[in-house]
Amino acid sequence: MTRIVKLLLVSGDGTLQGVLPPFEAELPYWQEMTDVVRLARSRYGVDLTVLRLLSSQRSTPHGGIVTYLAQVDAEVTTPLGPADPAARAVAMSTEPLRAPYATIDGPARSLRWARDVLGPVRADQQRTWNLSAIWRLEGESGVAWLKQVPDFFSHEPVAIGWITREVPGLAPRLVAVGSQGCQLLDDVNGDDLYTADAATRVHIAGLAHQFQVAALDACSTLVSLGVPDRRGAALNHWIRSELAGWTHDRRAVELLAGLDERMDEVAACGVPATLVHGDAHPGNVRGAGDRLVFLDWGDSFVGHPGFDALGLANGLGTKDEHLVLDAWANLWERSVPGSDPRRAVELLRPVAALRSAAVYAAFVARIEPTERAYHRADVPRMLDAAAAGG
Repeated sequence: MTRIVKLLLVSGDGTLQGVLPPFEAELPYWQEMTDVVRLARSRYGVDLTVLRLLSSQRSTPHGGIVTYLAQVDAEVTTPLGPADPAARAVAMSTEPLRAPYATIDGPARSLRWARDVLGPVRADQQRTWNLSAIWRLEGESGVAWLKQVPDFFSHEPVAIGWITREVPGLAPRLVAVGSQGCQLLDDVNGDDLYTADAATRVHIAGLAHQFQVAALDACSTLVSLGVPDRRGAALNHWIRSELAGWTHDRRAVELLAGLDERMDEVAACGVPATLVHGDAHPGNVRGAGDRLVFLDWGDSFVGHPGFDALGLANGLGTKDEHLVLDAWANLWERSVPGSDPRRAVELLRPVAALRSAAVYAAFVARIEPTERAYHRADVPRMLDAAAAGG
């Protein structure tokens, strides 16, 4: 899977400069920018900041020919090609749903704030897309990370801040919070655990249980601070609202119609609501050995912890999935005697897929049109999974 990158350059005053010669990126993933920025510099002598996606050859990620708008703040000596009319029109458009970091000088403003906090740092762009912009910052005091998120993830630093205060070590330390979704985070040593085996996922489930037990008495506080409330009827209403207009499969419609009764059965299992990471696949956990940290809290909410258990077990074979879910259930049986977490998580399987479909639908509704290709196909995919029983 190959990504061919086209970069339409714009200066800080909004003047379109032209298009760099296309080149092949090292990574196929549309949102990854480390190699794009480095190759533009090494091949063409151009220092740039990628602002946003303009178009993609493919209707779904990743690979293919991908065109981005990138800002340059110095004269470009490499010969540039003309921008085609469609790309030019999109590049020059205004869009109310555009993220602040996808605008001209948006990244520069965020980096100025970061340097005001940290002092002089070298800034390397890592990622930009509709869910975040991420920069690696390195200075005399070491490495930190600038992360900027859209409005619908504005509660992320609230969740991270609460975790670092109440259960230190399970989230990256929050150095500072700025405006327009900016946050500075301490570096976390180790690796992202995308390929974690079942034993590692059992360990992760145990760590998640620590912050979830700690949050049992803090649900109202977290909601008052802005963490979304997805308890009981609030979850059902939110799912139906976000999926309005998306559901055409008869089985998905039936599942939505029976959602209240199903969630009443889940509640009867006695597992209490708490802070939920919301996207607890192992790739959102980073570290080495026993020191593991949960990243990316933008999907967090107050609700049923079984959603995180299903996220951790996702993608495993039947035997390993059972191992992870059994370990998770044992923890809750000890913490809440008389509860039935095993039945709860089985009842939640199709609801977890419905919730994921609603999450993707919420993204599509709140991001600018050129970025919707990232998520549009995920909504029917997850509705199909829900209809099939999760």
